[in-house]
Amino acid sequence: MDEQYLLERAKQGDYNAFLQLIEPHEKRLYNLALRITGNREDAEDVLQDTLLNALEHLQNFRGDAAFGTWLYRIAMHNAFRILRRRRESISYEELVAEKVDEDEETIPHPEFIAEWRDPAEVVEQNELRRILEEAIQQLPESYRAVFTLRDIEGLSTKEVADILGISEGNVKVRLLRARLKLREILSRYFGDERKQVKHKHRHG
Repeated sequence: MDEQYLLERAKQGDYNAFLQLIEPHEKRLYNLALRITGNREDAEDVLQDTLLNALEHLQNFRGDAAFGTWLYRIAMHNAFRILRRRRESISYEELVAEKVDEDEETIPHPEFIAEWRDPAEVVEQNELRRILEEAIQQLPESYRAVFTLRDIEGLSTKEVADILGISEGNVKVRLLRARLKLREILSRYFGDERKQVKHKHRHG
């Protein structure tokens, strides 16, 4: 059924239309919340809060962004609220306010670089998935958010920029840094230490 039709019905108080409207997004919202919070119970709370918030504020949705983008934005607010409550994280507002110079050239170089062995030689598939998820959790929040939305959820650079309220240039810089950091983290698992290259820091 057409999303716009369901949206209009839901705004008129049709709860079944609202359920049909959000159903295609629920799994992705949960997965997003899980990767941001790293906790299944918290992810469930984020999903429930997001759906409740969407229902409560549906009349305020004007269609300036896609409905899915609007839901993602609400979910990100709720996920970072939980992290903030744990006192482990910056707030969502601080995250989106953390502007990055689009022309900044000081991309951090990975500390640990090595030729990668075939991951299949290192771990079984389930173990590999666990290691990948743990590595994502080690990313700084601002990088984790961009990496999750862009590389895992497959959203466009523009969609990620709309959700986080930052420029597309900032999305690209954060994504590059996230990928570099993730590569460094995973090299500790998969790198062949015999071929390890330690980077020398340049001072001054």
